Amino acid sequence: PEVLRSSLAGVILQMKALRLVGIEEFPFLDPPQRKAIVDGYALLHELGATDERNQLTETGRQLARLPVDPHIGRMLLAARQAGCLREMLLIAAALSVQDPRERPMESQQAADQQHRRFVDERSDFVAWVKLWDYWHTAIAEKESNRRLQTRLEREFLSPRKLREWSDVHSQLLETVEQMHWKLNGQPPTYEQLHQALLTGMLGNLGQRPPDEPQYLGTHETRFSIHPASWMVRKAPKWLMAAELVDTG
Repeated sequence: PEVLRSSLAGVILQMKALRLVGIEEFPFLDPPQRKAIVDGYALLHELGATDERNQLTETGRQLARLPVDPHIGRMLLAARQAGCLREMLLIAAALSVQDPRERPMESQQAADQQHRRFVDERSDFVAWVKLWDYWHTAIAEKESNRRLQTRLEREFLSPRKLREWSDVHSQLLETVEQMHWKLNGQPPTYEQLHQALLTGMLGNLGQRPPDEPQYLGTHETRFSIHPASWMVRKAPKWLMAAELVDTG
């Protein structure tokens, strides 16, 4: 059932890396739909992981070694070349877990007020880096675990989800070190980071037509910005989203 619900790009990538039979021929108990297979191949081709014959490229072989979804792994590859690997590892890990910023229904305004310190007016992605730095500064202050946990909960941050984020980050960091990738010593520019992000999010671009509230995305989709995003206030002409959720 999980395979039937998920994007098959990662499954196809791993099957090819392991030199198994094609996904069309694999004896699944419940074979995935043909459309899901086509979509999986299309995403891998969009990421540069496969060629015209659906064979793995060098990019695809490197993506297969990274323990994240292919589109997130593609951002890491680009970040290595762009000189923003340190920041991208934080963002990639964040996109692979639940958001640690809590926003309960009855306290949305208070939560937004607490989270405002992490806001970057040009990008929600940079907010992840600010949150990580804030959390690790708090850890360095050597408060007792109980006091730190109480402080984080008061600021609408989930200690459990922060630890999950840290665990995934440690796993990714260990993987790239084994691949002999080097972290950048200098903070990247806004353009370096977002051009690297774009390599994995080409399908989530949107443009807002004049005098319209919604964005026009790829494949004739229409979407709105989540109310927790700072971009709601800016409503930029162009937008790059990490995730599109169908609420219909």
